[in-house]
Amino acid sequence: MTPCFPIGQVVATPGAWSLLEKDIDLASMLVGRHACGDFGDICQDDAHLNIEAIRLGNRRVMSVYKLIGAGKLWIITEADRSVTTLLLPCEY
Repeated sequence: MTPCFPIGQVVATPGAWSLLEKDIDLASMLVGRHACGDFGDICQDDAHLNIEAIRLGNRRVMSVYKLIGAGKLWIITEADRSVTTLLLPCEY
């Protein structure tokens, strides 16, 4: 799949890193989904906001992925597309 927008540097919070360090392939796959416009488990309104943010390039893009037995992982790309952060909701 072709990315829809640049993601910049990819970083992870301590909680996200702890969750994903044993499965880097999963982390890469989720970042790839995010960059290609598969925003995971977000509501329709937020998906539309993401699409508009990608089109206009003026707001951050957020994805939410439910991980079996591990809760949710958020992925947020900043509005300037310089950084994409993997984090747990409690770390926001």
